[in-house]
Amino acid sequence: MVELLLREELQARERETLAPWAFPSSASQGRVHAEPEQNFHTPFQRDRERVIHSRAFRRLQYKTQVFVNHEGDYYRTRLTHTIEVAQMARTVARTLRLNADLCETIALAHDLGHPPFGHAGERALAKLLAEHGGFEHNAQALRLVDLLERRYTLFRGLNLSYEVREGIWKRRDTTTCRHLGYVDTFDLARAPLLEAQVADVVDSICYDHHDLDDALKSGLLHPSELSGIELWDEACASVEATMAALGPAADCAERVRRQEIVRYLRHLQVRDLIQTTRDRMQAQGITSLEDVRQAPVPLVGLSAEATRKKRELQEFLFRQVYRHYRVVRLVEKARRTLNRLFEAFCEQPQQLPDEYREWVEVAGLERGVADYLAGMTDRYAQHEYRKLFRPFEPM
Repeated sequence: MVELLLREELQARERETLAPWAFPSSASQGRVHAEPEQNFHTPFQRDRERVIHSRAFRRLQYKTQVFVNHEGDYYRTRLTHTIEVAQMARTVARTLRLNADLCETIALAHDLGHPPFGHAGERALAKLLAEHGGFEHNAQALRLVDLLERRYTLFRGLNLSYEVREGIWKRRDTTTCRHLGYVDTFDLARAPLLEAQVADVVDSICYDHHDLDDALKSGLLHPSELSGIELWDEACASVEATMAALGPAADCAERVRRQEIVRYLRHLQVRDLIQTTRDRMQAQGITSLEDVRQAPVPLVGLSAEATRKKRELQEFLFRQVYRHYRVVRLVEKARRTLNRLFEAFCEQPQQLPDEYREWVEVAGLERGVADYLAGMTDRYAQHEYRKLFRPFEPM
């Protein structure tokens, strides 16, 4: 007889393998809209599938970190960044005996609210909405999974579990975030789950490495410019020692060497993250989930030394990459594009597609237009710009 692996057994395995400070799916506070559980998934596995099958997740393929999507096929997109964050988050969660499904799902959803043109697009929308509730991509991700996705007949949004939504929310003041979604039940007095903390810190680690790797590939940076950056030097020394030990068997191509250095740099930080988190938990006497919720300080993070090295790398990237003239040009193009689209749609909402004309009536003009713009890919935003502002562009 072939026996199926059903939800009850999956949750029993969680109880056997997860640490007391992890969050078991059987303890979930549920969903905004009540739904019957499925036999083949835990609640967080079901959430993961909903995120992956969402339109917003697919659009991440055509949204980029620093470079506009079509500038080069080898640059990371928001989708590749998200997948790498989710994989690393799952690894860290498993090592710490946390709920890897919950951690991975938060990581997969964390960038759903990113507008086109990376952080340049986010800054542009934040300025445009400064007097209309503001704009921030994590907040927009919660708004998207609660309200904007339309896949189900019984409710708007994806109706994700409370714990996934709380992990996306990142502890904002609910009194100033009414436009985000269903935030009233979030409790500011309680510390985030460890799974949410892991997803947040891992995202920051991956972000630096991805921008560094893309800058090297694009030619914005040469490896020699990184000499003197402690993290880079430490990773270089380790890779050089490994290659020397391998001798003729080592692949000494510069591209391979660079990738090995970036990979080892990431490994250094992940190892420090796991060790530091373990030490902090021991120092705080964490033995239960309630201890996590009552912790007075963040439990997941890098050591002071690793944080200092990370900050040095970030400051270098800011000086040498984000202020590079090629990047500055892209930032300015993004600002102009979104500014003019926002102004055009606010002046004449009749230019919006039917779905968003109706949504403006519910959400308000500026917020509804921002929802439309934030959902665009890089390419679609440029396409809309051409249609509106080039006289002979096909409509």
